[in-house]
Amino acid sequence: MQSPLNIICFATFFKGGDFMRECKARKCNVMLVTKEKMLDENWPRESLDEVFALPNDAPVELFLDLVSHIGKTNKPDRIVALEEFDVVIAALAREHLCLPGMSSSTAKTFRDKYAMAMRARDAGLTVPDFVPAINNEEIRAYLERVPAPWVMKPRSDVSAIGIRKLDNADEVWATIDELNNRDALRQRASYHVLARFIPGEVFHVDSLVADGRVVFAGVNKYGRPPLQVAHGGGAYISQTVPYDSADRKKLTEINRRLIKSMEMHTGATHAEFIKSDADGDFYFLEIAARVGGAYIADVLEAASGINLWREWARMEVGGDNDSRRLRPRREHAGIILSLARQEFPDTSSYDDDEIVYRVKKKHHAGLIVRSKNHDRVSELLNSYGERFQNDFIAVLPPLERPE
Repeated sequence: MQSPLNIICFATFFKGGDFMRECKARKCNVMLVTKEKMLDENWPRESLDEVFALPNDAPVELFLDLVSHIGKTNKPDRIVALEEFDVVIAALAREHLCLPGMSSSTAKTFRDKYAMAMRARDAGLTVPDFVPAINNEEIRAYLERVPAPWVMKPRSDVSAIGIRKLDNADEVWATIDELNNRDALRQRASYHVLARFIPGEVFHVDSLVADGRVVFAGVNKYGRPPLQVAHGGGAYISQTVPYDSADRKKLTEINRRLIKSMEMHTGATHAEFIKSDADGDFYFLEIAARVGGAYIADVLEAASGINLWREWARMEVGGDNDSRRLRPRREHAGIILSLARQEFPDTSSYDDDEIVYRVKKKHHAGLIVRSKNHDRVSELLNSYGERFQNDFIAVLPPLERPE
């Protein structure tokens, strides 16, 4: 009889409850490694055999020492990163113990916007012109060749955190000087990439990958680009792209080529693309080796019946090929989410039958809707966008660094 697998989950933010529940349902021993500031979150403790909380500023070496300590009595079979900022550390921990899974070199490509842009470009994808903020001559030539505006992006942060839109060369050089004068070395200019700003609609494709093959891909479109929401406030909206649309077909194919070029073997990915207002082409923005945040997994489950976290756990545990026989339903879903002025917003006046989930998080208002009709989802989200403005929306300055 095969012994239960020992699975260590790295989650230094509150993520992945369904992943851990599914591992436990499949008779695994499940251990969570998080940070002290996350210890009191609502983790699925009934599914966890042990919980370890490291200091909030724990270096990589402490993670490696911890998994070695665990290995004295419970030899790990899998180490899985459930959160973006843990992807590289988990890879280093696997290599430290010679466990299977994504290597640290591949993991770093998924965490570095410069590296992933080069990989995507080499694979033939359309990518906004970019240059690392390192060599002055390269930057100067880039500014002369590529028309403004541009965005200066941290190479390793998530979403729109730390991104600045720049309208002229003087702003670019001033930003580089400011970054290079920072005390923290990892915040300096060389850890940033300058890219052409492409106006357009932003889409995201969320995938499950088994043995290097995409076995599920959900295609959604943001109501407004995340950069606009982060810098201008307002509601975040995302919804299913119609199943028979040309946009969905093209994005699915681009995403397949991208994942192959990134050498993803098994896991979940979240990729973003922008459809240019100028030429109608899809430009690659970024890809992450994780389940998308902001309740994206819940929206995809509402539309398709596929829970990304659970399916990913099944692939990690192995023992069956369910992931290769996924049969998603073809319904439509969407989310509206915003910061709220109220600590616990009351959404009870929103009573449409299509509402399938209400976000329960301090100072956040959010609803997920589902319908067989794409236009009905759009109608509800547009209506809620206007109502949220009056009922809930609060605006905070954009984050410079992740909290």
